[in-house]
Amino acid sequence: MSSRAPALLVLEDGRSFLGHAFGAEGETFGEAVFSTGMTGYQETLTDPSYHRQVVVMTAPHVGNTGMNDDDTESARIWVAGYVVRDPARVPSNWRSQRSLDDELREQGVVGISDIDTRALTRHLRERGAMRVGISTTETDAGALLQRVLDSGGMVGANLSEAVSTTEAYVVAAASVAGREKPLVVAAIDLGIKTNTPRMMSERGVEVHVLPAASTIEDVLAVEPDGLFFSNGPGDPAATTDQVALLQEALGRGLPYFGICFGNQLFGRALGFGTYKLKYGHRGINQPVMDRTTGKVEVTAHNHGFAVQWPDGVPLGEGVPTPYGMASVSHVCLNDDVVEGLELRDDTGALKSFSVQYHPEAAAGPHDAAYLFDRFTSLMDGTA
Repeated sequence: MSSRAPALLVLEDGRSFLGHAFGAEGETFGEAVFSTGMTGYQETLTDPSYHRQVVVMTAPHVGNTGMNDDDTESARIWVAGYVVRDPARVPSNWRSQRSLDDELREQGVVGISDIDTRALTRHLRERGAMRVGISTTETDAGALLQRVLDSGGMVGANLSEAVSTTEAYVVAAASVAGREKPLVVAAIDLGIKTNTPRMMSERGVEVHVLPAASTIEDVLAVEPDGLFFSNGPGDPAATTDQVALLQEALGRGLPYFGICFGNQLFGRALGFGTYKLKYGHRGINQPVMDRTTGKVEVTAHNHGFAVQWPDGVPLGEGVPTPYGMASVSHVCLNDDVVEGLELRDDTGALKSFSVQYHPEAAAGPHDAAYLFDRFTSLMDGTA
């Protein structure tokens, strides 16, 4: 019998689960989503893209490797809540510095354990992502349900500035053979992960990480060779200032690379719509085809919105925009969702591109790391 305090989870459609407290005790609300990764939970927890989301882990046993100070993707845990079936009682890894339970408790993250996460995942897989509440203080499912229904949803939520840096900072370029002067990138932090500027630095790129509220003047002030938009949380339709910034940059011909949220904002800047996926793509095993090479890569995802390609236009055809010809560069092989966009000029030369997933995935897989090479080639004119 668990010695943990009882905990209650209630979904907005009324389904409830009884379990035990995991991490901090108290009450939390957010959007219930599931992640299929069997490894990399520390990177998931500290990914700012999970702001205001309650993450359900499909892997049954979580916490074996504990927590350390080296694998975090930001300065704190961002998930609104955490749901696991069987938490490790004792971490067992030479790099572990503390347990997952202790870290959640220290950062005030309310979680629940000892529930049937397979049943919960199947429910979300059939009904879609939805609002949820977890409480260690409420025993009445009906009362908790009312508070869930009173909580905010993800549609219409503008969250990127809440997770962004408040001050600009620079990640210096590493020395790279054959590159006398580093390339310079202005990276808009919409929820950037630590490994992103690190991977650019390894390719001889000096990264100026700028707040989400930066203007085109702020971007141009660093004299960049390229502009980058990071991953991040929220509804891309509610994020307008960054779209306007991107349109200004595209109008000036500045090479652009965006990932995840940056892909959705790229789509909106080009004039396309975005929509909410039923349950989203999350985890580290999503198959995506790069239509420019025909290669299939296994990729890490975390998104609940996607770019809406115009009705009646085949994925293989381009669409003219004020900035050039746009086309779909990547597609999810599970459901044909647009996973990447390209922008080319009248001669067919690549000007900008984006992908819907994480090429910087620290926990892996690393199939998509080539995209950083593509960006550096775009900036130095060798693409």
